[in-house]
Amino acid sequence: MEKQPTQDIDVPKSKSSNYLKLSIIAVVFFIIGFAVNAYGPRISIGPNSLSQKNSIDLTKFWKVNDILHAKYDGEISAEKQSDGATAGMVASLGDPYTTYLDAKSNTELNNQLAGKLSGIGIEIGIKNNRLSVIAPIDGTPASKAGLRAGDIIVSIDGQDTSSMTVDEAVSKIRGEKGTDVKLGIIHPGSSLQEIVITRDDITVPSVSSEIKPNNIGYIKIRTFGNDTAQQISNIADEMKNQGVKAVVIDVRDNPGGYLDSAVKISSEFLKEGVIVKEKSKHSKDKTFSASGAGTLTDVPIVMLVNGGSASASEILAGALHDNGRATLVGEKTFGKGSVQEIVCLKDSGFSIGAECNSDALKVTIAHWFTPKDVNISKDGIKPDVEIKLTNEDYNANLDPQLAKALEVAAQKAQ
Repeated sequence: MEKQPTQDIDVPKSKSSNYLKLSIIAVVFFIIGFAVNAYGPRISIGPNSLSQKNSIDLTKFWKVNDILHAKYDGEISAEKQSDGATAGMVASLGDPYTTYLDAKSNTELNNQLAGKLSGIGIEIGIKNNRLSVIAPIDGTPASKAGLRAGDIIVSIDGQDTSSMTVDEAVSKIRGEKGTDVKLGIIHPGSSLQEIVITRDDITVPSVSSEIKPNNIGYIKIRTFGNDTAQQISNIADEMKNQGVKAVVIDVRDNPGGYLDSAVKISSEFLKEGVIVKEKSKHSKDKTFSASGAGTLTDVPIVMLVNGGSASASEILAGALHDNGRATLVGEKTFGKGSVQEIVCLKDSGFSIGAECNSDALKVTIAHWFTPKDVNISKDGIKPDVEIKLTNEDYNANLDPQLAKALEVAAQKAQ
């Protein structure tokens, strides 16, 4: 669903589904995509439920509740107990992207989806069991403060992050424009430092392009938003008219976005072939293929990827690589290949997330696989040419990854 975070995106309702789907890394501001509507077995808690396969034994729960009411020297809120129990049940799955959102958190998420947010311009995720920076957005407070992909976020306003979910961290980092947030950050190879960042409105163009030396086209995709595919189509037409010899597509630090956008953009560079496969144990597998209407289907392609390339970025990289259209340069991608769905919990039923004014569930409903069946979430995508961007490079404003990509593109163009 994520996205992406170069600009805020209003999420339309899907004509094929009544439920809002997310397909991205959970980030400080979410970018949204759509996926297959699917529900697993409902959990039964009735009197005869203990004999059922998917039942929960609530004996211990009620025993603890009775003890608390009999012995706890303080006020007990039944509503908070209920929310806490629900959150604990969801957290027991061990999936950082499947979370329970109380009414307040869900309202904040809806504000994000409506573009009513400000923050520091950073995407975060769980990597190696640590809350980490997936990507700072160019020109935002996070970028200006020196945050970069791979940084570990040790604390937020003095609170340790080791047991935080991504959504909890997101809620603490975002806030009103003009307010400050203090992050404890460890840059790779460096010691802990505290950085105070002032929040601001975040708006960044999703695509930029230019013609590099040797008539090499360069396209930087920062997010797969609802208008990104059309922008890429326009750029592809312009580059074809200019007779580019090869194209470098840069999705470094791009956390993803709309599935539909990734499929359409892949089709700009593929004559035919599978783009991505979506698999779920609760629904039939789906295969998304190239439309055959692409503009730059014969021009050599080089893709730049790194640890901040996730979700829709990995779909594009996997599609072009597995179909023999692109050489991947850089570092292994993040590995975010799961599809999330937002389900609003209103009274005893469900309703569309965008209209929800109560609590909600964000649940992983499926996973993505490349055309050659690489499990993106499990494996990520490895580059053909591995080259790192070191702290020394970063501090010296050098980009050996881009330099190598342009070198490979020039070779392929001959």
